[in-house]
Amino acid sequence: MDYETISPEAFGASLRGVGFNILVTDVRRSTQFLETVFQMTAHRVSDDFAIMTHGAAVMQLHADSTYAENPLLGLVPENPPRGAGIEIRLYDCDPDSAATLAEAAGGTILQGVTDKPHGLRECFILCADGYAWVPSRPLPSAAGPDG
Repeated sequence: MDYETISPEAFGASLRGVGFNILVTDVRRSTQFLETVFQMTAHRVSDDFAIMTHGAAVMQLHADSTYAENPLLGLVPENPPRGAGIEIRLYDCDPDSAATLAEAAGGTILQGVTDKPHGLRECFILCADGYAWVPSRPLPSAAGPDG
């Protein structure tokens, strides 16, 4: 799919499975952070909207102003943290690299890189809007789903 030229109607109709629309105070700042720290790819970036891809996963960033008629906007705090209680997990994303890049890109390390008993090496990074991003990779010693 060509995210740069697809119409909004065709894009919306193509979405399947689980999706994320993340409300942010500054779409351009958020896309730069996600590209820099997690090597995501940004498409159709404007002050109001961006499509973000991470591998085969697709999510959308929306500026608050685009939700003027949406009932969710009234529940969003004006100041971070906005995403309290949700972890946005990025599997197959190097947590060591992400942690190294995060602070320089405007993020905050909530928990440093740690090998977890559930078989993942991960860290918790807060973006400027307060969402918790969790890059992770399987531990080399962790057995895969077949073994």
